[in-house]
Amino acid sequence: MPSFDIVSKVDGQTFDNAMNNAKKEILNRYDFSASKSTIDHDKKTNVITIVTEDDMKLKAIQDTIISKMIKQNLDAASLDFGKEQYASGNMIRKEITIKEGLDKEIAKKIVAKIKSSGLKVQGSIMDDQVRVQGKNIDDLQAVIALCRQEDFGQPLQFINMRN
Repeated sequence: MPSFDIVSKVDGQTFDNAMNNAKKEILNRYDFSASKSTIDHDKKTNVITIVTEDDMKLKAIQDTIISKMIKQNLDAASLDFGKEQYASGNMIRKEITIKEGLDKEIAKKIVAKIKSSGLKVQGSIMDDQVRVQGKNIDDLQAVIALCRQEDFGQPLQFINMRN
């Protein structure tokens, strides 16, 4: 029975490359020459920590990270921007979480959208992904087109297409 999986993942190597390019650009910019700004990426927890002096530099760093992600063909919607916190002195700290895996709520929305479409396929939630099965590959491709039209708040990838 043909099937495929709907997941939400960020390629670690490509993302690490985008982060290194962003750090390099920020270090070379004139407006950051006397800055004490730091960008740290914890690969285990998938959290980016930015520490800088003011909101303008924070916004510039965020824009640089997003632009480098787009150049690496990564979706910036996978970033979850937290709130700014005041660190020691006059520094501002911001943590950006990288969303990976589908939440239960998003997975339920995807399955509900598939069921309401009227296609002869079956969607089931498996941990942090959704498996879609059907008798006809054309129906599976219609589900992929349907999911690409809808905005679920997270980038989706369609993997493991089996015949």
